[in-house]
Amino acid sequence: MESVSALLAGQPEIALFLALAVGHAVGAIRFGPFQLGGICGTLIASLVIGQSGLRLDDDVKNVAFAVFIFALGFTGGPQFFANVAREWRIGVLSLVEVFVLLALLALAVPLLHLDPGTASGLLAGAATESAVIGTASEAIARLDLSADAIRVLQTNIVTAYSVTYLFGLIAIVLFTSQLAPFLLRQNLRESAAQLWQKLGGQNDMADNQMTALPLIVARVLRVDHMAGKTVLEAERDVALGVTIRRIRRDGNTFRPPPEEVLRAGDIVLAVGRRDAMVPFAAAVGPEMPEEPGMNAVVQAEQSVLLTRREVIGLSLARLRQSADVGMGRGVYVSRIARMQHAVPILPETVLKRADVVTLSGPDEALRRLVPELGYPVIPTIRTDFVFLGIGVLLGMLIGSWSVKVGQADLTLGVGGGCLVSGLAFGWLRARLPVMGSLPAPAAEILKDFGLATFIAAVGLSAGPDALRLVQKFGLILPVAGVLISIIPAAISLYVGHRWLKLDMPILLGAVAGQHCSTPTIMALTNAAGNGTPVIGYTITYAISNVLLPLLGPMAVAMASALASAPQ
Repeated sequence: MESVSALLAGQPEIALFLALAVGHAVGAIRFGPFQLGGICGTLIASLVIGQSGLRLDDDVKNVAFAVFIFALGFTGGPQFFANVAREWRIGVLSLVEVFVLLALLALAVPLLHLDPGTASGLLAGAATESAVIGTASEAIARLDLSADAIRVLQTNIVTAYSVTYLFGLIAIVLFTSQLAPFLLRQNLRESAAQLWQKLGGQNDMADNQMTALPLIVARVLRVDHMAGKTVLEAERDVALGVTIRRIRRDGNTFRPPPEEVLRAGDIVLAVGRRDAMVPFAAAVGPEMPEEPGMNAVVQAEQSVLLTRREVIGLSLARLRQSADVGMGRGVYVSRIARMQHAVPILPETVLKRADVVTLSGPDEALRRLVPELGYPVIPTIRTDFVFLGIGVLLGMLIGSWSVKVGQADLTLGVGGGCLVSGLAFGWLRARLPVMGSLPAPAAEILKDFGLATFIAAVGLSAGPDALRLVQKFGLILPVAGVLISIIPAAISLYVGHRWLKLDMPILLGAVAGQHCSTPTIMALTNAAGNGTPVIGYTITYAISNVLLPLLGPMAVAMASALASAPQ
């Protein structure tokens, strides 16, 4: 053991990657429906490895956190600005979360005699928001204290977080999926099914499943009953959602314009939704074997970033009506992604700015339609490091500015500055996709690796000091973590149900989103039986991802003020 400790102390980079590997392996272990996750697992592993007394350079920690928080702002920027004004009814729950958390913290600090570090860690763990660790650590580093005192307080942040995170996570999962439906006296699965039908849904499948009856089908039909009608009249006569892509007449196959008149005996290739194809085929004529030239028709896919004001706020049903009779004839929506989360494709699903919509249809129709919706998302693996470097640098400069208010210097710090910069650069990228390439997978790696490295560096540096905090508070911290996790959720549940009149699945998804908890939304969708909770989750997730990290400095300032106040 002494030789291992000496090796780790002499080469702390080994300890760093050991903590990452072991932590993510531990975090992947499931305890029933619960899973620690890689970040919490890394923190536990680094605290254990850190008992050897090794220390990592602060520069590693600072750079990792700056990259993480910038990527967090970058990926959330478009949805944050889109939701903060337009979706205030659901977004207000994120504000409820923030104010209730601060109020509970104001009670807990004097009642439990918490120092600024422990208070911040309790807040981060109960709210299941790891980014608070970084912003609070920065705020503590600016306190007028000795280096040893600052190190102890920063150690208390990660220790309190590691103790309370698991209990906060379990509490919010059980609350949203089990306790909240009981309090509302509703059956979650039945409510989700009713909402699914209300929104026009017919089935709901997991990402790895596909229906045995495909959504888009093609049929070769002989015109018997619609002779004399134009192509567009025939398409609209039975149902929208079917397009005539080819006509074979007198031995020639051609692509018909909408005004082409059908003749008796024409062989047509129709492509469209299966539910519309059945009555359409019955109205046109009998199905025929494949004809020459018909197999040349192919479907293509193109993802588009929604930016055009004309389509923002439209339901899919209204979008389909306009597309079926215009330049988008034959184009169908196959996927919608919002904040990297899949949104149910239902007739009443409302499109938001910065949604990534995947379209399926003929190449020529896609080329015409995409500019009317926004910008095409071109798959790329290249990252614009000029854009990334300028963004992080600007964030650090913003974080270094301070304003003197009385005796205090108010500053965002590197975390707050890079978050603001990331939000602005993410919004700019959404508005002008031709610049600043940072592919979603690359941004996710920056977030995951940056936060995991920061957490590992903090945990390794905590060392034996972490055990003292656990011995001092015992079970008080886990109990406090559960209460601080549940009480804001319960108040949000009351506000959303009584005042905002939200459907229960959307409301519970919003409660999960205000905690920025991916495990919670996964458990909630499993309990609901469909994806309707995701509709509410993406809105509060985007807003809370910005607001909660800013609570770190506020928690430190509040705890410092309350601790110094006369008792």
